[in-house]
Amino acid sequence: MTTSTPVPLPADQAPHSIWRGVHQTLSSDVVGGALLLGATVLALVLANTGAASFYNSIRDFTFGPEALHLNLSVGAWAADGLLAIFFFVVGLELKEEFVAGKLRNPRTAMVPIAAAVGGVAVPALFYVIVNAQSGGGALQGWAIPAATDIAFAVAVIAVVGRHLPPALRTFLLTLAVVDDLLAISIIAIFYTDEIAFIPLALALIPLGLFAFAVQRGVRAWWILIPLAVTTWALVHASGVHSTVAGVLLGFMVPVIATTRARVKAGTDHDGKSLYDGLAAHFADRWGVVSTGFAVPIFAFFSAGVTVGGIAGLTDSLTDTITIGIIAGLVLGKAVGITGTTFLVTRIRGLRIDPSLRWIDMIGMSFVAGIGFTVSLLVGDLSFTPGSESDNHVKVGVLAGSLVAAVIGAVVLGIRDRHYRRQSPH
Repeated sequence: MTTSTPVPLPADQAPHSIWRGVHQTLSSDVVGGALLLGATVLALVLANTGAASFYNSIRDFTFGPEALHLNLSVGAWAADGLLAIFFFVVGLELKEEFVAGKLRNPRTAMVPIAAAVGGVAVPALFYVIVNAQSGGGALQGWAIPAATDIAFAVAVIAVVGRHLPPALRTFLLTLAVVDDLLAISIIAIFYTDEIAFIPLALALIPLGLFAFAVQRGVRAWWILIPLAVTTWALVHASGVHSTVAGVLLGFMVPVIATTRARVKAGTDHDGKSLYDGLAAHFADRWGVVSTGFAVPIFAFFSAGVTVGGIAGLTDSLTDTITIGIIAGLVLGKAVGITGTTFLVTRIRGLRIDPSLRWIDMIGMSFVAGIGFTVSLLVGDLSFTPGSESDNHVKVGVLAGSLVAAVIGAVVLGIRDRHYRRQSPH
């Protein structure tokens, strides 16, 4: 065996190499899920130990200009501010799918779109049935179990399903994209109480300037970030949830590479330059910020529920709000996604990928029951933060997501072993 002495990188290349390594690490599905899980566990530990007062004091500390309606707690900044980055990336991915991806072809997209609709409607129905006679405003949380957390869901498949057909991950991603669109629409329509139309109208000015800049190929942060922040602040002041601003900004970014708006992505075999549109470029850059910082910080400040020991946990798990969320995430998602897919594929010309079996779809539908990020957000919008109902929401989301993840992981793990035995390699 021969050894060689590592050659140090030039000083001007070392930072780029470090950034490339960090970028590749944070782009991993497993790492994204691990960061979310770590932030959640840490929040639960702090909220249920002697550090609870310290944790609560940080989460509830307020700062920001009151004149701009931005004197918010740290927890609110995480939900309204940092989560807007997550939804900006969602907006970019949605536009890419509709312009150049699987959602461009109605026939190809019909099955996962229908599955997503079923996966939103049926969990909400389960929640409503459980809470129909509860009173006390419990029905306000009907949309909590409707969302799928794509980071956790894809991470589960990445861990247990390395030999599963690629079509299963593609189906889940397409379903999750539509699920995000439906969740955004629900937040904008059903969880906006009063709208101040003047700030909302004013938001169109920086939004329009942002759109003009990116269409012209502008990528300078000192131009785009101030425009984006101004748009976000005005949407927030209008009463519309500010994460909607993130989606609108994402929709403004061009998908198709043009002579003005493009980024060099490499060269082909003939040495000809290849280009990406700005949507892919921004999704790549900001997706790392979302996965590695924004979403874990939101999870840290949103998942810290004080359980109150065995008695408190028992009280939470017997509340109809908690039961409705768990039923929606675990059973509603599985029934809604699998059942709708089965019904839609009875139509001539519509079917699931030939490489998939129905047991694969069932396992994937349970994994899609991991609600977490958007479910916690909808819970914050449904009930007063810090209230008993809000605590029960968090217990329900965490418990339901955990049960759904375990069932889905077991089913897909068994299927993964089946496909591994069939693999010629």
